[in-house]
Amino acid sequence: MLTREDVDSFLLRLEQEYREVETGMWILQSGVDGAGVVIHYSPPLLLLRVKVMEVPDEESACVRLYRRLLELNATDLVHGAYGIDGDDVILSESLELENLDFSEFQASIDSMQLALASHLEALSPFRDCGETENREQGASAPSPAS
Repeated sequence: MLTREDVDSFLLRLEQEYREVETGMWILQSGVDGAGVVIHYSPPLLLLRVKVMEVPDEESACVRLYRRLLELNATDLVHGAYGIDGDDVILSESLELENLDFSEFQASIDSMQLALASHLEALSPFRDCGETENREQGASAPSPAS
């Protein structure tokens, strides 16, 4: 099974900027919209996750967002998946440390970065869909008489 030092060695071999924020947890700068991939050594797994966006405030206005995330999970993501953690939409993946090699690690990182780069434009209209609905409702409501 890989050790924490092995994971640190893998990160060095990627030749991308990263920092260890606590023992066994690193942030790899992806360069995509400033998002950093959090890598957490949690035997028997290595967990990868990145915050994609905040969950919009107005959930009823964003049903299309949830549908789109599920579609992307089914069609574009091989290993990872979109999910919701608290108030955040995240992209996550877990790798078994038992047989993990550098090629698999690199492929997972590359896959997440590619997904971020290719999906952010498709997801960007949903970043403020709750605010859009609130503005539209405000615009259509009659203004109070002075």
